[in-house]
Amino acid sequence: MSTINLDGGEISIIRALGFAGTQVAGHELKGKVGSMSERDLIECLKTLIALGFVSSSADLDRSEEFDKMTFAVNSGYSRDLREAIDPQPKSNKRQRRV
Repeated sequence: MSTINLDGGEISIIRALGFAGTQVAGHELKGKVGSMSERDLIECLKTLIALGFVSSSADLDRSEEFDKMTFAVNSGYSRDLREAIDPQPKSNKRQRRV
């Protein structure tokens, strides 16, 4: 699998949505990423949706309905996204026999 590279806005959105795959309403998401403008939030979400990392209950072209829409992290990418956001050093699981 290729490496996932996310910018700061995308990381904020993924963290706000969480990795459990639960639906988060647009108005809740706005509150969780409060420092981001709605325009930037929608643009980042469009990118994440296009990449398949996030799912949406409706098309984001209708921004006037953003507050009612729901979003969730795609469970198929959950582990990879978690590792991309917070990389853990891989431990060497091989044990040597003495």
